[in-house]
Amino acid sequence: MISTGLVGSWTMDTARRGNYNSGEDFVLEYGELRFTFNEDDFGERCEQAALRLGFVSDRLDGGELEDLVNLAVNGEIQDPASALGEHVRDCWFELIGPAEQSLVHWLRRLVFRGAWLDQRVREGELDIAFDDLTNSFSYVQPERGGEPIELTCEPSWDKVAYRP
Repeated sequence: MISTGLVGSWTMDTARRGNYNSGEDFVLEYGELRFTFNEDDFGERCEQAALRLGFVSDRLDGGELEDLVNLAVNGEIQDPASALGEHVRDCWFELIGPAEQSLVHWLRRLVFRGAWLDQRVREGELDIAFDDLTNSFSYVQPERGGEPIELTCEPSWDKVAYRP
């Protein structure tokens, strides 16, 4: 089991909320929240985070996904298993930066945020709605008449994106 702590300044009411759990392979903790993931769930969430950040533009193969997961979990890639891992090593100084502006921070943050939102849906606190105008899904608050929640905008890593 690998444990990864998250660093950030989010404020979340943890008193009445449960923890997300899809398995015991990976653990993300933030404050009193402890989210556990199976290998497939965590890998898919890492890949979706990298897509959202513009760091990758397409689905990843096995070695690429292994490298991305290693980056999210360990904060670096010691022994690259793919060209993505080599790319990360080559572009390392563009990918790091102040703690809350690094690619690793944002991968972890988006994985955690997605699981946190999914848990809120499971508990009935949020619903998912489809917007016909933007052809996208959003999270809405049923107790507030379906008001969409605003998510923090994430930075883009398009300038140093991995393009095989």
